Amino acid sequence: MSSDEDFSLITTTPPSEDTLEGIMASISSCKKQYNQLLEEQKDLATSRDDRRNLTKQFNQRTMKLNQDLKDDQRSHKDQLAKEQAKLNQLKEDENELMEEIRRVEAALKEQKAENKQLQQQTDVFTAVPEKKLVFTGLTGSADDTEMFQMNPRIVYPMEGGTALVTFEEEVVAKKILALKEHKVDLGGDCSITVEATPVHLMLPQLVEIDTDVCPRRILISNLPKGDTDMLLSKLEIYFSKSRHGGGEVEDCEMLPDSGNVVVTFVNKGIAEGLIDTEYHEVKLQTTKHKVRVTPFLNGKITNLETTTTACPRTVLLTGIPAVMEQETLQDLLEIYFQKNGNGGGEIEAFLYNPVGQQASALFVGISSEAEEEK
Repeated sequence: MSSDEDFSLITTTPPSEDTLEGIMASISSCKKQYNQLLEEQKDLATSRDDRRNLTKQFNQRTMKLNQDLKDDQRSHKDQLAKEQAKLNQLKEDENELMEEIRRVEAALKEQKAENKQLQQQTDVFTAVPEKKLVFTGLTGSADDTEMFQMNPRIVYPMEGGTALVTFEEEVVAKKILALKEHKVDLGGDCSITVEATPVHLMLPQLVEIDTDVCPRRILISNLPKGDTDMLLSKLEIYFSKSRHGGGEVEDCEMLPDSGNVVVTFVNKGIAEGLIDTEYHEVKLQTTKHKVRVTPFLNGKITNLETTTTACPRTVLLTGIPAVMEQETLQDLLEIYFQKNGNGGGEIEAFLYNPVGQQASALFVGISSEAEEEK
């Protein structure tokens, strides 16, 4: 074929629809379209069914997930409630335990305080100043043991123009009180009238005392006889030195009834160390002397019951004017109340306080059996 050959476009003209061939071709084309549409419809139906199934599955899954979520929430809520109940119970138990701990600590603190007090009492009872005793060989029944008794010392303030008379016999005092008024002859047609009244004293009937060891004081015993001022000075110097376990001394005094010495320190804690050592070699006079250091007790009255009693042998005379010298008037009064004709008797003690003066009488060992007046 040569290059200069000519090409021509051949077109196929579809048969006319007015012809049988055209109609048959149109029917064939419509059938193809119909079959194609059926296929598409079938595919769409299949896709629809698949989507419906998928939607159903999703709905079922969603319902299941929602139910599982509700179950989980309910379970979580129940578990949370249980845990909260456990927490509340644990808090309750903790509060009870804390309360129990506080009670135990309070009881322990109280027990420690009681033990400390008992220990102090034990230390005191086992470390009192020594006292030499002589056993005479006499024994007695425990039922016959006398109870502890205290001899009171009552200070009785006297008004001016009064006198106290203590007779040897109680019956004499009763006679004087029964007569009540007494006309005392002073000589020279001069006399005075005095009135006799009973002496009422308030006495302790029951005394309860709590004692504790003083943290700043010590009691020194086993001391030699000698000059008091020199002894106190030596003791103060010794116990003020730190090498002896002492410290700054605030006061140093001697107890007149026992002859023991009380040393008071400025600071606390010093007394305890000296008490633990107990015996100390102190240079007194020219030689060293072994003194004993024991606790000093502080006492506090916790219960006091009193009773009023009349002195059985003492009479109070009132209305005594200052008409002459004190000694002369006292002698005349004593003479009057010694005479049996005046209802008097033997006088044990006589104390006169003139008008305008102040005086106090000291009653020692007041009881129904014994009475003393100073």
